[in-house]
Amino acid sequence: MVIKVFVSLIPVFLFLIMLLYLDSLKLVSKVLLSLCLAWGLISAGLSFYLNTFLLSNLDVSFESYSGFIAPFVEELLKCGMLWLLIKKNKIGFMIDGAIYGFSIGAAFSFAENIFYLTHFAGDSSNLMIWITRGFGTAVMHGGTAAIFGILCMSALNRQSNLLMATLAGLVAAILIHGIFNLFLVSPLISTLIILVMVPITIILIFSSSEKAIRNWLELEFDSEVTMLRMIRKGQFSQTKTGSFLISLKAHFPGEVVLDMYCFISLYLELSMKAKSLMMLRENDLVIPSDPGLNDKLLELKALKKSIGRGGYLAIAPVLRMNRKDLWKLYLLEKA
Repeated sequence: MVIKVFVSLIPVFLFLIMLLYLDSLKLVSKVLLSLCLAWGLISAGLSFYLNTFLLSNLDVSFESYSGFIAPFVEELLKCGMLWLLIKKNKIGFMIDGAIYGFSIGAAFSFAENIFYLTHFAGDSSNLMIWITRGFGTAVMHGGTAAIFGILCMSALNRQSNLLMATLAGLVAAILIHGIFNLFLVSPLISTLIILVMVPITIILIFSSSEKAIRNWLELEFDSEVTMLRMIRKGQFSQTKTGSFLISLKAHFPGEVVLDMYCFISLYLELSMKAKSLMMLRENDLVIPSDPGLNDKLLELKALKKSIGRGGYLAIAPVLRMNRKDLWKLYLLEKA
């Protein structure tokens, strides 16, 4: 019994620990990670009751339901929390999207396998069944949610809209889940495929994404330092960005344009602070406290409200304020 518990429950969490170890940039919030683990358990319970209800009321075989309907139900529930975090700009990169997603799937599979152990452990002495559930089904559940997070963040960082990003992630997760459940090859072969492909895919994405993040940090940090220095020296109007803002005087009242200048200056300062925070975390250095940080974040929100939606949209391209860049402000809020 002990061996069954180990092989069916432990492997997926060992892989989650490995992902957290690979996250050298320390992007993952412990609070959000705990929330995702909790949602994985909750979504497993919801899936059980919803699947039981649908299976008893739909005129389909168990095999057809398992292959075509259950993946749709379970992936929608699992990925719901992850989608909400993405929508609220709590996730900035593919790396943290993958970790939060995998943690949801890990907790989901943990609850599912606890159920199987409780109800069927005495009926089956075949250890291979529990190896398949622990190394195959569990990693599949984690992998599909991680892939949803990866594809969503990848699409959003390429300036795709949230709907298209969500559809891309869901379709991939449901297809992988459905193919696995259909057992087109033997359970052992399916387990080996999942066990090899999911970790390799995620690790390769980690490597590529971390390299892109470091390039983003270095390039944008330099450009932001230069821009902020010119603002504070009174030379901002000599830049293309400054000339663009001067041209906005024809479209916005003078006080709104002044607030735009203030917003840009404060945003650059906070953006540089967020990047510095990421660099300190990566090198395990002490993060100095900033008692005025909350006041600056509140001031930025007030300035955003003051310039209005039109003013904000006008300066957004200048500061390249996409989802990845806005996530930096959330990083500061939880610092």
